[in-house]
Amino acid sequence: MARDIKQLISQMTLEEKAGMCSGLDFWHLKGVERLGIPSIMVTDGPHGLRKQAQSADHLGLHDSVPATCFPSAAGIASSWDRDLIEKMGQALGEECQAEDVAVLLGPGANIKRSPLCGRNFEYFSEDPYLSSQLAASHIRGVQSQGVGTSLKHFAVNNQEHRRMSVDAVVDERTLREIYLASFEGAVKEAQPWTVMCSYNQVNGEYASENEMLLTDILKKQWGHEGFVVSDWGAVNERAEGLKAGLELEMPSSSGVGDAKIVEAVRSGELEEEVLDRAVERVLNVIFLAVDNKKENAAYDQNEHHELARVVARESMVLLKNEDAILPLQKDSRIAVIGQFAQKPRYQGGGSSHIKPTRLDHIYDELVRAAGASASVTYAAGYDLNKDEATSESLQEAADLAAAADTAVLFLGLPDNYESEGYDRTHLRLPDSQLKLLEAVTAVQSHVVVVLSNGSAVEMPWLGDVKGVLEAYLGGQALGGAIADLLFGVVSPSGKLAETFPQKLAHTPAHLNFPGEMDRVEYKEGLFVGYRYYDAKEIEPLFPFGYGLSYTEFEYSNLQVDRKQLNDSDKLKVSVTVTNTGSVTGKEIVQIYVNDVQSTVIRPQKELKGFAKVELQPGESRTVEVTLDRRAFAYYDTDLQEWHVESGEFFILVGKSSKEIVLSKSVTVNAPAKPERPVTRNSLVGDLLHEGRLSEEKRKHVMDYVQSSMGLFSASEDDEDGNPEMMEAMMRYMPLRAVIAFAPDSEGEKKLQSLISTLNS
Repeated sequence: MARDIKQLISQMTLEEKAGMCSGLDFWHLKGVERLGIPSIMVTDGPHGLRKQAQSADHLGLHDSVPATCFPSAAGIASSWDRDLIEKMGQALGEECQAEDVAVLLGPGANIKRSPLCGRNFEYFSEDPYLSSQLAASHIRGVQSQGVGTSLKHFAVNNQEHRRMSVDAVVDERTLREIYLASFEGAVKEAQPWTVMCSYNQVNGEYASENEMLLTDILKKQWGHEGFVVSDWGAVNERAEGLKAGLELEMPSSSGVGDAKIVEAVRSGELEEEVLDRAVERVLNVIFLAVDNKKENAAYDQNEHHELARVVARESMVLLKNEDAILPLQKDSRIAVIGQFAQKPRYQGGGSSHIKPTRLDHIYDELVRAAGASASVTYAAGYDLNKDEATSESLQEAADLAAAADTAVLFLGLPDNYESEGYDRTHLRLPDSQLKLLEAVTAVQSHVVVVLSNGSAVEMPWLGDVKGVLEAYLGGQALGGAIADLLFGVVSPSGKLAETFPQKLAHTPAHLNFPGEMDRVEYKEGLFVGYRYYDAKEIEPLFPFGYGLSYTEFEYSNLQVDRKQLNDSDKLKVSVTVTNTGSVTGKEIVQIYVNDVQSTVIRPQKELKGFAKVELQPGESRTVEVTLDRRAFAYYDTDLQEWHVESGEFFILVGKSSKEIVLSKSVTVNAPAKPERPVTRNSLVGDLLHEGRLSEEKRKHVMDYVQSSMGLFSASEDDEDGNPEMMEAMMRYMPLRAVIAFAPDSEGEKKLQSLISTLNS
């Protein structure tokens, strides 16, 4: 329905306009009844709908309506499946429509800087390209149903420790290439109705009043059309936040924020035009929700549960399969050990905690999948409530394992190990589970571990087991999904969206996480995740992009549609993938780009494209990926824009970030970087060697330098002189310093004349 929003705003009082910029209560926006502006509801996600009563809390301590609990983002990202994630988003949108929810708060696109972050289960990846692509798919899916999303937490929210006060100090290039890039693609490609600002400070300013982030970058540079909402309780100073681009404060401030806005307008501190623009953005979203509301909306719970099962099994990653221990044989004796098999951990803690419509019982699903000819027994092994394993429980588990053909151990991180609100302090499994693993592997060599966790764990025990399935937090249908994979109903196809380190000390942010008091410095810079392990030549436990299958894939015939391209051209990359095994499987083709020689520090390679393809045994298919200018660019802080340097780039095709199987070089021709003005502090070597100056101007520099070098062309120790030494000395000498070696009354005048000539 067409509406004149500006006309509507002109009819509002100052108090009504200020009121539109804060919540009515915990979950609802304000409306203005006399003007026909309704109140709409927002609620938590992102992997399921968490609709609570109006008076309920934000941290999941109270009950909510039943909804489909899909796997959390850590698992979803490991599917690398844009289409599947979009389909999941559509299901989430359907459920929001059925519950009269206008905006689902998610997805989370923060970078996994450290595996210790307690909220990593809710974030996609350590890689900004992968994260932004999957976030865009999630957003498109939800919003296709006429329901908004809230891309969060913007920005640089990479830890829970002191999250409401900590200042994340990060250099501009790292900010652009890693932490903002994770949001940028999602905003530009999918236009989330809202973006949620984070609690923390970014380089000295709270995100809630950071004009550079909320207005200059998000709105002006990226073109975000919706509004910015605060994380719940993230507002510092309300009027300052509004000026910076924070349109909506949540939850209700009980009129405090409204009064501050009114006072700021009346005092002249805040222009009413700024308030009007904020209200316009909020109203646009409110009426977008109203116009897309589906009356009598409903959804099929069983259908969504089956979709959750598909998403879960696509998201799980087979990390080890020695001697083809998996898939399990149906006519064998299987010992299922670990209380997680009876009391599954299927989602993370905090504000995204979902009340599922139903919940798979893992042990029951395994019994069902094994069939009547199998013997499937169970022992708890440890007590999740007490975080302990008694000698009796360990002995029971060992006896059961010894009598079986295969022992399947269910291990992972209990709820109190990782959650919104706090970070982990180590990467170990609980001691009780390690004791269980030791007891079982002492009597049984055929052991498979199934992990339930939201982020990476150390595995010093990896050599003691034959199989490891990373199930992450698999949602309400995880039991059926695990059974499907363990018994080979489908082949595992997930690949890690994060690096698993051998130990905590190997992680990029180890020495600077979580910082000191209210300051954390991102000293590792660009080198997050696999970028760091590549640069430091540290062998990870499992690399980014890694995952096994029950079949094998071969890559061949890597082609690019051009060997020479301009920086504005798109490059089409194609590669043939063949299933050389005996079962149907899916492979994730990963395209990385390497800048062979750069004038700035760059990672060895960066993910710039990917595709997931399903192949029957013996089938081949050609996968195509298109790389645009951004795939070759870095962020130039001098130019304040993305810049491509001319030169050779390698296109790398990998099964993971470590296993590169094919490569091909291309040459990119790009405009030269605009010249910086020559100053008295410009280095001689830079002027002569970096290609900034014409041949004629370089000759002026040489003439100037050589006229001075004659004074010390020979030294007392070397009568013949040392031209190599002289050249090395002069290379890093500023122009002003040349005067010191040829002091005369005209030195400064000659220098100024040279600078003027070079800048002409």
